[in-house]
Amino acid sequence: MEVKPWDDETDMKKFEACVRAVEMQGLLWGASKLVPVGYGIKKLTIMLTIVDDLMSPDNLIEDYLACDPNNEYIQSVYIVAFNKI
Repeated sequence: MEVKPWDDETDMKKFEACVRAVEMQGLLWGASKLVPVGYGIKKLTIMLTIVDDLMSPDNLIEDYLACDPNNEYIQSVYIVAFNKI
């Protein structure tokens, strides 16, 4: 998943902490890295595991990452790759 901040002045440590603070049954956060986008802005690329029977990716994005207070730091969220086991 790619999570983008509003601008280059966003505190990226707080930004990642804000994303990882979302705790739900069936959600496990994995490795992450900051990737330069341009003009000093970096995006957070983060791996996660979701148990389908317990939650959905849409629920995670719409109900947790894209609403208050997380939208103070998070401008957009994209699912880059999706693997189903």
